[in-house]
Amino acid sequence: MKNIKTKINPMKTNFLKISTAVCALAITISACNSSTKTTTTTDSTITDTTKTATLKPAGPAPEWGKTIKPEMQAVIEKLASYGDKPIETLSAVDARKNHTPTDAVMDLVKENNITMPEAMVDTMGKDIDVSGGKIHLRVYTPKSGKGPFPLIVYYHGGGFVIANLDVYNASAQGLAEQVGAVVISVAYRLAPENKFPTAHNDAFAAYEWAVKNASNLKADPAKIAVVGESAGGNLAANVSIMARDKHIMIPVHEVLVYPIAQANMETESYKMYANAKPLNKAMMAWFTEKYLNTMIEAQNPKISLVNANLKGLPPTTIITAEIDPLNSDGVMLANKLSAAGVKVNSRNYEGVTHEFFGMAIVVPEAKQAQAYAAEQLKAAFNK
Repeated sequence: MKNIKTKINPMKTNFLKISTAVCALAITISACNSSTKTTTTTDSTITDTTKTATLKPAGPAPEWGKTIKPEMQAVIEKLASYGDKPIETLSAVDARKNHTPTDAVMDLVKENNITMPEAMVDTMGKDIDVSGGKIHLRVYTPKSGKGPFPLIVYYHGGGFVIANLDVYNASAQGLAEQVGAVVISVAYRLAPENKFPTAHNDAFAAYEWAVKNASNLKADPAKIAVVGESAGGNLAANVSIMARDKHIMIPVHEVLVYPIAQANMETESYKMYANAKPLNKAMMAWFTEKYLNTMIEAQNPKISLVNANLKGLPPTTIITAEIDPLNSDGVMLANKLSAAGVKVNSRNYEGVTHEFFGMAIVVPEAKQAQAYAAEQLKAAFNK
């Protein structure tokens, strides 16, 4: 999430290879729902005909997640094994030095000798001017096909404070490979160095740049979608709102993966999963304090999307994780969008936590979720 030098731990040196495996092993399933109303399903309705590497946890399921799937638990156990201090007790600078769920996946891949297929995309970096500075973009382009390809602008997670393009590479690359699209991953500036609404303005500036430069990227300017995870899901939705209000081309579709959608931390999922990993209630309060200038801004429609005018937004796919303080956020936003007349399809994945989406190489539900998102996007691009 940062327009800063990417400083990664030594354990991250093989990250891009791992991300390649995460993406290339993802399956394609038929999951498109054509209903004009909000449709929610769970992973229990999905038949997966391929298998990821089977991982087994070392201990019993945690108290905060008794329904956790074994592969998901193995990732969480590996993350805990690093012994990092809780993010909510650290400064932002120190928190960015902590190991990430991506590190845990990387180590599990190594330990289990999981084969890593070659990437099906090429990447390049691009710096663009934004108000008050510059931000970095990573562009993924399919190696096969002549184009013009559809275009996805992707916003990563990290609470507007931590993480970067490398940490979320697997998600962006997976979408590029499965959809057959050019993907622009946006390194918007991070808080607390850059307070609200900097990340939101950067996100929209990147979208505007994508619309203007699509043809130069072998992309079709008439087929642009936005995708985001967590804080990035919030940004993606805001980009659609800003495009509508500024009367420029709105995305043809948006995929919001466990988005931050409101500020009340007393929802059902916040209470049930207050101590969950890798995201908990205390971390969300820490993220909020770091990004906002004052806590009053938590009610701003840009943060609390459920308070925004959602009419006229593009068809939306919402993906949620069961064991996640933000689960209720996704449900509430889906309901608000539907009430505003927006076509919404949503899917909840049981037994997995926040951040699961990019873990397709070791977590079956992540493979299913990536395939579902890809199917929704392809359907939108083909209309």
